[in-house]
Amino acid sequence: MAEFTLVAEAGRPSGSSAARRLRHAGRIPAVVYGPGVDPIPVSVVARDLRAALSTDAGLNAVLSLEVGGDKFLTLARELQRHPVRGSVTHVDFQVVDPNREVTAEVPITLTGEALELHRADGVLEQQMFSLTIKSRPADIPAHLEVDITDLVIGSAVRVSDIALPPNVITEVDPESIVAAGQPPRVQALEEGEAAEGEAVEGEAGAVEGAAAGETPAAEAGGDSGGES
Repeated sequence: MAEFTLVAEAGRPSGSSAARRLRHAGRIPAVVYGPGVDPIPVSVVARDLRAALSTDAGLNAVLSLEVGGDKFLTLARELQRHPVRGSVTHVDFQVVDPNREVTAEVPITLTGEALELHRADGVLEQQMFSLTIKSRPADIPAHLEVDITDLVIGSAVRVSDIALPPNVITEVDPESIVAAGQPPRVQALEEGEAAEGEAVEGEAGAVEGAAAGETPAAEAGGDSGGES
């Protein structure tokens, strides 16, 4: 995976007012941290950060961060965003060792077309949209593909069906479902309503029996002591 060079400016002032001024000037407050590195408050140009995170690697892009005369290999982590605009308001840069594994969330992309599922008016339900993996920074894949071509109603593709690239592992349960073929929504709704109707009828029958004076056999024999 290619590295993206990003220049950071150290010595930014602290406080929410100072952070607002930085963002107004087109810069994003950030902090650099990692093993053997004391946290360093920095700021980066917002436009450059967007470009760095807009590659195929997304948030898993390996960033060569230049801070003064130092250079750190980092991953962007803990992005904070504006609640309305969605723009990044703060970012943590985690210093990583190129020869040690890191943990990353990798997007899952569904490939192929489940023709049999569509012919049966079934519904494709994706239950997992990313997978937690471990690998060296340079080996983090941009995305993981799952083929749904053979998916039919009642079947599923699981984590074990994902072909992981070399040097990439996951500790997620291999039986975890990524995507499943579900019956048509109308059919599922009708079956649910039928089951609910049967339950209601059963309850109504029990109430009517009690009103008619029906008594369970165990209770009917309760006065077996009788007169002597």
